[in-house]
Amino acid sequence: MKAWYAAACLVLALCGCGGGSGGSTTSPSASASGQVIPGAGAAGANVVQVTVDRGTDGSALNAPFVTVTVCQPGTSSCIDIDHVLVDTGSSGLRIAASALASGPALPGVTTAGRAVGECAHFASGFAWGSVRQADVRLGGSTASGISIHVVDDPVAPFTAVPADCSATGRSIGAGRGSRGILGVGLFDRDCGTACEVSTAPAVYFACDESGCTSIRVAVASQVRNPVAAMPTDNNGVVLSLPAVPAGGAAGATGVMLLGVGTQANNQLGNATVYATDSQGFFTTTYKGVTYPASFLDSGSNGLFFSDPSLPQCGDFYCPGATLALSATNMSATGVSGTVTFTLDSIDLLAPNAGVANIGGDPGLARTFDWGLPFFLGRTVFVARAGAATPAGPGPYWAY
Repeated sequence: MKAWYAAACLVLALCGCGGGSGGSTTSPSASASGQVIPGAGAAGANVVQVTVDRGTDGSALNAPFVTVTVCQPGTSSCIDIDHVLVDTGSSGLRIAASALASGPALPGVTTAGRAVGECAHFASGFAWGSVRQADVRLGGSTASGISIHVVDDPVAPFTAVPADCSATGRSIGAGRGSRGILGVGLFDRDCGTACEVSTAPAVYFACDESGCTSIRVAVASQVRNPVAAMPTDNNGVVLSLPAVPAGGAAGATGVMLLGVGTQANNQLGNATVYATDSQGFFTTTYKGVTYPASFLDSGSNGLFFSDPSLPQCGDFYCPGATLALSATNMSATGVSGTVTFTLDSIDLLAPNAGVANIGGDPGLARTFDWGLPFFLGRTVFVARAGAATPAGPGPYWAY
């Protein structure tokens, strides 16, 4: 999911809806949703196992989860937190306070004697909570002493949401069926210089018993992409997930590899590099329409784009059968390539489907959001901005 102050993001809920019709090539099989599709295995200290399932409460769809270990800085007082959403469209670790209830005490970040809070803005709402310091472990690597976002922190002075935050929409907490969001996107920090030079983004707040006020925060104190703070394998990630059949599957398993071109298991090989602009965007052309603010986002649970010819049921398209479609992606440097993809009807998925090739139209005219279905059957590289890789510095995607 993309941070609202950097770009558009989507966190759309699976909803029940009526029937639809449209062009099709394949009839989906509801029985396929009883399968859990395994991905290729991998071994090494830079390997993090990924599971796509219905989440902690059965409400998630197309949500890739990992387990993250959060520790009190410089100690062995830690807690393993499962069902943390892997999000290539944002940066920084956000953990639900409820997931930390039995875990270590994490020191808060302060400014001029006041506690620092954060309001992360998303197109579907906001996530409010405290900013705290933690050591964060992924696989065999640890990011030491970084700022993380503790969402819905019940400790004063974070119990009341500032008006500048709540005015942006509804609270989305840590996401559907999730205990947190692991932002491993193209950037080092979750806001960057915009929040260092101005209070206008209304992202960071100084809080005390009198309330919370929007503040500027130095980049070094902002919530950080944990991968960027790793001692090695810190220039990006690789996400590899298996393809799923028409009609979807109950779940899938895969891997997230730390680093791009740093180990034998994360080499680019023949992947095509798509450099992005300074905001992390490239251009997608679909049926003759150009979308200049497009991105790859494992935290979005569908492919989100506009196609007036397709029937839509609530948030998602519902064609009469599975469609075979294509679009063209072009990098900021002019590299282009065709993407073929399939689109299932939300109406024709079995009730227990946890992963499927679905999409919808959220009404964002300039954006083609290549959500989690894009990653199915692909190995996708995410190279962090300014970090050296064998294909040159990021930011770029490669697949």
